[in-house]
Amino acid sequence: MQPIIIVLIILVVLVFIALVKTIQVIPQASAAIVERFGRYTRTLNAGLNIVVPFIDSIRNRIDLREQVVPFPPQPVITQDNLVVNIDTVIYYQVTDARAATYEVASYIQAIEQLTVTTLRNIIGGMDLERTLTSREEINAALRGVLDEATGKWGIRVNRVELKAIEPPTSIQDSMEKQMRADRDKRAAILQAEGVRQSEILRAEGEKQSSILRAEGDAKAAALRAEGEAQAIRTVFESIHAGDADQKLLAYQYLQMLPKIAEGDANKLWIVPSEIGDALKGLSGAMGNFGPMGGGSGFNPQNSGKTPAGTADKGAADRREQPPID
Repeated sequence: MQPIIIVLIILVVLVFIALVKTIQVIPQASAAIVERFGRYTRTLNAGLNIVVPFIDSIRNRIDLREQVVPFPPQPVITQDNLVVNIDTVIYYQVTDARAATYEVASYIQAIEQLTVTTLRNIIGGMDLERTLTSREEINAALRGVLDEATGKWGIRVNRVELKAIEPPTSIQDSMEKQMRADRDKRAAILQAEGVRQSEILRAEGEKQSSILRAEGDAKAAALRAEGEAQAIRTVFESIHAGDADQKLLAYQYLQMLPKIAEGDANKLWIVPSEIGDALKGLSGAMGNFGPMGGGSGFNPQNSGKTPAGTADKGAADRREQPPID
């Protein structure tokens, strides 16, 4: 009884293993390569698949989604003999699982080596400055070469990116010094422009201030002259309206003489020739106001002492002179 049970158990296990090997479930966006006796038979797509157990075998399961593979920095020599390290990132997708399995041993390694050689060819025809500023051009050229070469492997290269371009340390120091010099130059130019604009604005302000000050002085002088003219005109009209005689004018003239001599800078005072006429008129006016109305006033021409015996004669001479108007 026991051998029969053991045989039944063995048969059940074999049937279970056969069922497991017969039913193959492939996930979405995946594919599996089926070989029969070591020869390619078919490609299993996503879903439930039936294979012949112990005859068909699954060799490789391939992910059909887009893959991202970063490659380590690679030293590349530019056209001007400078060594730069370039990091690359490849975006690829398997389009043919059979070709990716049988056409190339390791498509990841093949893509990496092809990327390095193609990158050296492209960078070798560029100088450092162009290499640093032409990433889009390098990406497009690299993608074209890789896509053409990997097509027969069942691989489609969707995108190639240069992650980093590192020039030598000495070149980096020189570039930093150049950038610092350019920044200092721009700062100096901006500061000079600011000073220049400030000076221009200050000059414009001083110019406007001078113009306004001159206009104010001119208007003030015009108003002052107009006021003086009006004052002279008023005095002149007042004098004519009051019918002033020569005696009053002579008295006013004498009152103005001390004002002419005022000031510390007047070292020499020249007496005008008209002062004699003014004195004559003033003496005549004072003579008219003398005692008894006899005209015994002050006469500048006879300012000396008169002898007592000749007083009557002098009075007679004064009576004979016509009065001074």
